[in-house]
Amino acid sequence: ERPAAVGKELVEDALDAGARTISVELRAGGAQLIRVTDDGCGIPEEEIELAFERHTTSKLTSFDDLERVATLGFRGEALPSIRAVAEVSIISRPLTQEFAAYRRWERGELVERGRRSAAPGTQLTVRQLFADLPARRQQLRSPASEAAHCAQVVSHYALARPEVRFTLTVDGRTTLRTPGSGVLDDAALAVLGRGVVAQLLPVDSRQLDGGEGLVAVVGLVSRPSLSRANRGGLMFFLNGRWVQSRLLVQAVEAAYHTRLMVGRHPVAVLHVALPPQAVDVNVHPAKTEVRLRCEGEVFRTVERAVR
Repeated sequence: ERPAAVGKELVEDALDAGARTISVELRAGGAQLIRVTDDGCGIPEEEIELAFERHTTSKLTSFDDLERVATLGFRGEALPSIRAVAEVSIISRPLTQEFAAYRRWERGELVERGRRSAAPGTQLTVRQLFADLPARRQQLRSPASEAAHCAQVVSHYALARPEVRFTLTVDGRTTLRTPGSGVLDDAALAVLGRGVVAQLLPVDSRQLDGGEGLVAVVGLVSRPSLSRANRGGLMFFLNGRWVQSRLLVQAVEAAYHTRLMVGRHPVAVLHVALPPQAVDVNVHPAKTEVRLRCEGEVFRTVERAVR
């Protein structure tokens, strides 16, 4: 739909590749350029072109994996979809290869093959998004607005994975840098700022519920003295995946009942951990909505932890 959707897919692939450092570069809100560089496991040269074919994935090894999805994506449609609407180039080198493989596509067709000198990992560059689809291009908002959507994606995953060092550069200016220390407070300081973090309280609750296994709720929530006029400050991560969940929103806001004025909403950065088999992530194509098999237990655990 927009550059942020491209950025989300590429960042998720970098995380699934085991990256500990991820750099995202944008120009013109991502419409002109989106470049994601990581130090993950890389793609073997013989598999790069296959990765850009529809319905191919390296993230499933058996049918049982569909019941216990532990990665951020597995449909095998993101890269070919991006390739179809932009100029795409990739440089990727696994640690076991002495060189990096290079491929470039234009208008969906492979136009260049080669080898490059590069550090282990992957750099994927998307240029001129929707250039051949003027109707789609015209639907994009201003570069500043599109860049803000991209920044939101990077910020969410910086909070989801505080052990990963993220850098976001917009039109040559670094707008976000996280230390990758593994401490949520450090990532929150970089994303939310010192003024907000100073008013956040730690949450740490783990317990067995409903026979589904450990329900862990850890993160940060605001004191009642800090609130917002919308729910934009509520961020939830389920097994390391940023999700939009009405259930989790209701659980958090129930914990603030009588503590906030009507129409005001808290700030929360909450990580919820469940066994993979207790979560169905195959509900929504963008994987932002999930279905839980133990909704009642999760609701009660989150509400108690926040309260």
